Amino acid sequence: MSISRITTGLKNKSFSATEITRQALDFAGRENPKTNAWLLLAHESALASAARVDEQIAAGHDPGPLAGVTVAVKDVILTKGIRTTCGSKILGEFIPPYSATAIDRIEAAGGIILGKTNCDEFAMGSSNENSAFGPVRNPVALDRVPGGSSGGSAAAVAQNTAIVSLGSDTGGSVRQPASFCGVVGVTPTYGRVSRYGLVAYASSLDHIAPFARSVRDAATLLEVIAGRDPLDSTSAGAAVPNYAAHLDGNVRGLKLGVPVEYMKHATGETADLIHKAIRDLEDLGCEIREISLPATDYAVAAYYIIATAEASSNLARFDGARYGTRATESGTLGEMYRNTRGQGFGAEVKRRIMLGTYVLSHGYYDAYYVKAQKVRTLITRDFTRAFESVDAIVAPVSPFPAFKLGEKVNDPMEMYLSDIYTITGSLAGIPCMSVPCGNTSEGLPVGLQILCNHFQESKMFRLADAYEQR
Repeated sequence: MSISRITTGLKNKSFSATEITRQALDFAGRENPKTNAWLLLAHESALASAARVDEQIAAGHDPGPLAGVTVAVKDVILTKGIRTTCGSKILGEFIPPYSATAIDRIEAAGGIILGKTNCDEFAMGSSNENSAFGPVRNPVALDRVPGGSSGGSAAAVAQNTAIVSLGSDTGGSVRQPASFCGVVGVTPTYGRVSRYGLVAYASSLDHIAPFARSVRDAATLLEVIAGRDPLDSTSAGAAVPNYAAHLDGNVRGLKLGVPVEYMKHATGETADLIHKAIRDLEDLGCEIREISLPATDYAVAAYYIIATAEASSNLARFDGARYGTRATESGTLGEMYRNTRGQGFGAEVKRRIMLGTYVLSHGYYDAYYVKAQKVRTLITRDFTRAFESVDAIVAPVSPFPAFKLGEKVNDPMEMYLSDIYTITGSLAGIPCMSVPCGNTSEGLPVGLQILCNHFQESKMFRLADAYEQR
């Protein structure tokens, strides 16, 4: 069901929010053993939220644009009274005392937080195989990864166990799993959505971002959670438009750029589907132009220097002294720190902390971190110049469709390179999204990436919706 079908059905009293929520909890519980997408189903709080929606409707009040809509939440986003683990042993039993601003806004709009979804530990990964609670399987093909790090949230929507979901995107962690699972994933402009209550991985890159089965539903969810938040100094004060009002299907005359640097790596059926999608957009009246983003070749190196440096700083707080799991067999304070972090963190998190600590260390800060920040500026300038001549950029999301579980887990460099098309948009802080553009001969989904200039989500949604409805 879509958001509009649920809200209309509630108003017409075709069903109640409690009925929808109870059925959703039962269905998610039955389906979860197939994919391991859910870490926790919050039965008590979800039914309480549904009861509040039913009471508002009975009293003649408007419960909000997400009334009765079931929402899955990635387990790096804080939910008051509901366990939040970040997919890590070190936070295995952590119960947050407050909720993220995005969660508060969803509940104020009538949304039902159904539970928490599995993810790569502290959002570090591209396959959702790095969770301390086991990997997530792609509901489209159970022997394949769903993508990461927000694979659980993507899988929950693809599996129909939630209407929409929230993930977090640092370098493509919403767009890539959306592509792999055949759903819509949106990374808004940096600062469009408050990060308050999002457990930090790389603070200058992290976004809270929506998944949905349609562009319209993704736009509706983003409109609810977007906007200035006094609790987050990096949230933007830009006005949030009515995104749905811009979905008029009229994209004739839009100039779309196709970056040569992106297309040279795309091969096989993925490239064929992207080229077909571009032809379809041309048939809708768009003008296609070849463009160049020359700093793209340096993006992977720059991203993994900046992201790991920020992760090294952010994850220093998990030491066993303040909150989270503490190693008990330690004799000294230093041993407690080492044992807690050694036992609590997984291999990928340790790898990124060590990389980040190295690039920030004396003698290497200028050689690596400062250079990476300069490259980030060049990447941003590339997009600024491109948007002087085009309205949007279209490109692949990933060089390949969902790969098999275990295929790349022992090759970190190969795994990192799977983000080659998504990290540039993240480094520039621009809005980008993945919309399904077909399946390979094996039935594996492929996503088309759409990128626009800062705070031009409305244009991005209009183009994506027109393509979806073609």
